[in-house]
Amino acid sequence: MAAEPRPLVRSVHRRGVRWRFTTLYAGLFLGSAVAMLAVVGLVAGGTYRADPAPGSTPSTFSSAAQERIASLQHQLAEAHSRQVDQLLLGSAAGLVVMGLLSVALGWYAAGRVLRPLRAMTGATRRISADSLHERLAVPGPHDELKDLGDTIDELLERLEQAFAAQRRFVADASHELRTPLATLRASVDVALAKPGPVPEQTRTLAGRVRTELDQIDRLLDGFLALARAQHGVPLPDVDAIPLDLLAATALADRASAASAKGLVVEADRTGDGSGVRVCGSRTLLRGMVENLVDNAIGHNQPGGWIRVATSTAGPDVRLVVENGGPVLTQDQVAQLALPFRRLGAERTGGGNGSGSGLGLAIVAAVADAHGGTLDLRARAAGGLKATVTLSRAADAADAEDVEDMA
Repeated sequence: MAAEPRPLVRSVHRRGVRWRFTTLYAGLFLGSAVAMLAVVGLVAGGTYRADPAPGSTPSTFSSAAQERIASLQHQLAEAHSRQVDQLLLGSAAGLVVMGLLSVALGWYAAGRVLRPLRAMTGATRRISADSLHERLAVPGPHDELKDLGDTIDELLERLEQAFAAQRRFVADASHELRTPLATLRASVDVALAKPGPVPEQTRTLAGRVRTELDQIDRLLDGFLALARAQHGVPLPDVDAIPLDLLAATALADRASAASAKGLVVEADRTGDGSGVRVCGSRTLLRGMVENLVDNAIGHNQPGGWIRVATSTAGPDVRLVVENGGPVLTQDQVAQLALPFRRLGAERTGGGNGSGSGLGLAIVAAVADAHGGTLDLRARAAGGLKATVTLSRAADAADAEDVEDMA
């Protein structure tokens, strides 16, 4: 998966910060030690004069005594020089040892300084959309680190409130928005059901209103499915879902629409439905498959073709939906998974307004909610290839492993 290298990047960055702290600590220590060694060398070297000052040797001494005194002074100067050299050599050796020790101590001190930050980073990383109620609650004195932790806790609280508001909207939107639509539909039906002949203009207008109400219903369904997928609204129907059966059902339900456009449909169904299973929400996965098939039918050319295939590859399940159509660039295709991106009339069946522009956005959101990916590729001969990759259900993967071992 593309997201796997991220923890490594953060880990390398954290070690880089620790190394910078270590280098700083060790550099300051070594700099102060070198300065102290220089001062010691200067003081030690200046405490003894090797040459006697003029007149310091009494002239009353005999020449033999003066030579003896000079010899003793020379020996003392050599002894002093050796002591200074030994002192400097010992200091240098001690400096090397303490330099190595300063690196180790600097590494330890940097780790101690960064430990609260690592704890805060780990705790923040564990908090997801389903656990926004958790807080860092950084202990200790009121310092910069505690201020940072309290700021992150305040941010988490605002995020929790925002997610709660979005989930309440998703829970209430279906009832609140469908009620006026049902009222409008009932009013149209009542107008057409009145005794007596109904003017043709009224019937035409009623048909147009019904068409627009159906479009609003589809748009509302798309909004709700997109909101559920993006904001993690919990659903009760999570199970091991046969993805190949969902694809076959979606094709069967839309056979008349495909025939009306003269499309040739090819379905490659692997196995009997027991091996192409994914763990997830049946509602969302069914909507994902149906949106892919609707996109392939609606954004196709008359007399074109559709190919739907499901397969397994190790721990993954792939659903591939290909269709013919106009030639697109990869830059155009990259925009199709964004809401309300339809690339003009040539991508909407001639501008009939049947699409809401949410289909592939819903597919991408549902795939992401299930830990999968949507890959869209422009075909060189025209049309689109959409590949959804999801994790295989554990029971199906375990069953295949047992068969392979047998």
